[in-house]
Amino acid sequence: MSEAIANRRFVTAAEKVDFLSPWTLEEWICRGDIVNNEHLMMVRANMEPGRSHPFHSHPTREELIYVISGKAEQWVGTQKKILGPGDTAFIPMGEIHGTWNVGEEMLVFLAILSPAKADEPGLVDHSEEEPWKSLRK
Repeated sequence: MSEAIANRRFVTAAEKVDFLSPWTLEEWICRGDIVNNEHLMMVRANMEPGRSHPFHSHPTREELIYVISGKAEQWVGTQKKILGPGDTAFIPMGEIHGTWNVGEEMLVFLAILSPAKADEPGLVDHSEEEPWKSLRK
């Protein structure tokens, strides 16, 4: 780890790490290659209308999703709720969940995960397993 990362206490917009995933533009603000952290990770997700992060789990992390703008159909287990700006979902470690942009504008949300240093796999796709495969039909 570089000395700059080991001693970093602030992350500017220019220092965040952008990653275009299959479901969204991820703007990583807090993870091990950005700051010297052990407990928290944070990403701002920018999801286009009609896109989703289908059913998945994080076996070794819990997660908070905080909606900044737009409208999300958020699933936690088999529970569904429409979330808007200021709404939050808590996903316990290992719980299957998914996020769909059901609005007509960009869905922007923060995903905060803990712990940052955790065993793999960090993410497991459940979108082709039942009942998840048929749940939204």
